[in-house]
Amino acid sequence: MSKFDVIVLGSGPGGYVAAIRASQLGFKTAIIEKESLGGICLNWGCIPTKALLKSAQVFEYLKHAESYGLSAKEIDYDFGAVVSRSRGVADGMSKGVQFLMKKNKIEVINGVGKLKPGKKVEVKSDSGTTEYTADHIIIATGARSRQLPSLPQDGKKVIGYREAMSLPKQPKKMIVVGSGAIGIEFAYFYNSMGTEVTVVEYLPNIVPVEDEDVSKQLERSFKKAGVKIMTSAEVTKVDTSGEGVKATIKTSKGEEVLEADIVLSAVGIKTNIENIGLEDVGIAVDRDKILVNDYYQTNIPGYYAIGDVTPGQALAHVASAEGILCVEKIAGMHVEALDYGNIPGCTYCTPEIASVGLTEKQAKEKGYDIKVGKFPFSASGKAKAAGNPDGFVKVIFDAKYGEWLGCHMIGAGVTDMIAEAVVARKLETTGHEILKAVHPHPTMSEAVMEAVADAYGEVIHL
Repeated sequence: MSKFDVIVLGSGPGGYVAAIRASQLGFKTAIIEKESLGGICLNWGCIPTKALLKSAQVFEYLKHAESYGLSAKEIDYDFGAVVSRSRGVADGMSKGVQFLMKKNKIEVINGVGKLKPGKKVEVKSDSGTTEYTADHIIIATGARSRQLPSLPQDGKKVIGYREAMSLPKQPKKMIVVGSGAIGIEFAYFYNSMGTEVTVVEYLPNIVPVEDEDVSKQLERSFKKAGVKIMTSAEVTKVDTSGEGVKATIKTSKGEEVLEADIVLSAVGIKTNIENIGLEDVGIAVDRDKILVNDYYQTNIPGYYAIGDVTPGQALAHVASAEGILCVEKIAGMHVEALDYGNIPGCTYCTPEIASVGLTEKQAKEKGYDIKVGKFPFSASGKAKAAGNPDGFVKVIFDAKYGEWLGCHMIGAGVTDMIAEAVVARKLETTGHEILKAVHPHPTMSEAVMEAVADAYGEVIHL
């Protein structure tokens, strides 16, 4: 039986990062993976979707070349080549993780892992079953597309995000059920490529976790681009018996049947906690999540859990941060618990969405006396010059102490801008300090300073 200091079950952005940090801290480390290194994020999530979205963005630029004084004729695309490029990017990133495993002397064990009592993991592979032991075992098995009883996925006509990334041919009509980041990104991609897209959202606003102003702006932008939006709507059943799909949609006005080639179910995720030995070990679970303390220790000593299987936000950067923190705590370092109220969220459609902290509604519900500032990109020289005037930056401050409660952005490149707000909130920066920090001109980032100036009645360019 092979003995390690740390064994990590799952090699997504939580697992492989935890393994690397463990190795850096001197632990003999192994990682167990049943598919490709990098997990869903690198292979079927964050990275390949961004490649698809970039192709759609470039295609849109070419179609609107005249807006920039350019001429581009006979613009066309090869759907298969777009998908192939995306897969190539994902494969390259997975190979990069393989390199990192070798560089950090981490043993990669291919197979299906199952936890055993006594700090053991059993791994089944084509070559048989092997048992390993470690002082510390970290569960990082991630999640998959959640299935609704009314929307069973068959992988062909009713699909999840994984199939949406590698369809053999482009559908003419698509219904996207759910308007979180996954649903919205695919809705943008397929609409840009010429598919007729309808988004069905159960709640009153699309991207429902975002500030209402952001939701309304995205809905305007999507409708302008030709996407049909149905809010306060529910898919009650699907009929796949014919050539395409017939989806029955229930709204306040009654029921209607929509026809499409494909229905994409993007209604959330389901954790991968079945059949990994949690019951055998006695690890506590509540509502599909493994229960952990601030440092990711489960109720059974020596067993830890990070990433999507735990109650925090199901985001790649959260999983990575949790993995590092978990291992550093194991190593006896002085660590600070993660602040889940200061986690940025990003959606990479066009226009992009990025946010951190409280929405205006949440701040009011918590009883804050607030100052709100908003700066539209239509007043930004850089945005206008780039042909990206849609969107805005919105900031929310506590009127009493100047605490930066929330920041909400929608527009071109805002996913690269949100870090300013995250770092500032971490450092407990006030609105006046942001105002007096000189921002470069002309840039999109000036809109942050201008929005803060608006909150404090000092805005110049509005």
